[in-house]
Amino acid sequence: MASISLRNVVKRYGTGSKAVAVIHGVNAEIAHGEFIVIVGPSGCGKSTLLRMVAGLEEITGGEIAINDRVVNHVEPSERDIAMVFQNYALYPHMSVFDNMAYGLKIAKVPMDEIKARVDKAARILEIGPFMQRKPRELSGGQRQRVAMGRAIVRQPQVFLFDEPLSNLDAKLRAQTRLEIQKLHRELGITSLFVTHDQVEAMTLAQRMIVMNAGVMEQFGTPEEVYTRPATTFVAGFIGSPPMNLLKNAPDAQSGTITGVRPEHFDITPTGWALTVEAVEMLGAERLVYGRWSHSQSDELVIIRTDESHAVPALGATLHVTPRADRIHHFDAATGRRLPTP
Repeated sequence: MASISLRNVVKRYGTGSKAVAVIHGVNAEIAHGEFIVIVGPSGCGKSTLLRMVAGLEEITGGEIAINDRVVNHVEPSERDIAMVFQNYALYPHMSVFDNMAYGLKIAKVPMDEIKARVDKAARILEIGPFMQRKPRELSGGQRQRVAMGRAIVRQPQVFLFDEPLSNLDAKLRAQTRLEIQKLHRELGITSLFVTHDQVEAMTLAQRMIVMNAGVMEQFGTPEEVYTRPATTFVAGFIGSPPMNLLKNAPDAQSGTITGVRPEHFDITPTGWALTVEAVEMLGAERLVYGRWSHSQSDELVIIRTDESHAVPALGATLHVTPRADRIHHFDAATGRRLPTP
């Protein structure tokens, strides 16, 4: 296991006046054995940050340290990391066993040790019956497990996952998330996992880095990020559906944005009057989309209710009240969270 330190890490492409900054001074201290998810929309810099830890991208400024050893100019092969890619990157002409063993053979590890490591990884990932198959004879989920097995046998200090589940269907993604959680519990290896999927982030992370346009917006546990988002970006990105961000809520001070998550509204006899525009039926719960028109603005509000409430008719008026202890306030100019009044 290893600790990872990101100290004011900067990445720019180009030089001089034409330089384009894509990572803006990221700072994070990652402890031995932590599972950290880096999450954000496409183009936010999350994969670039991961590739700099791997040594596949040079850093422009700052330091990256693994176990207190600065690795800015250390070759990827000498960083003691193993990476799992989105596209599996398996050798099509090799068997599963040979794909998993290849790196160890190159490193001249004795054959009996190679077999022991591969057999152990195959047991952990439940791919023992497929060891003589070629990648084309495997499903997408099985190929991803082979790719993870190839990383496991390396016995690295750090695992790096670059959107490894994005090619899988919804059912396989959920299943593979469970396998990755089990893998981390068994091996305890420090891991960085990149995804654009906030559900993956919330379910896998011990702590998560939320990225936006090359800036680290927040670094915290899933609970901290969800219950106390540091910015309007985090509030709007984490959560499905996202937090309602209202510019003209009652009693709001000038220059503030009021945030309320959809599940933190109560249906009441009086309160905010919403005109129902749409209802999504999601089994045990439903999402109600209501238009809140008042003297200052016209805003869409999303309410989450359970099956105990009658389904409102389209065009009907629904009165709701936000729970006072679940209201968030943000500075409209900076987007930063404000202290609770």
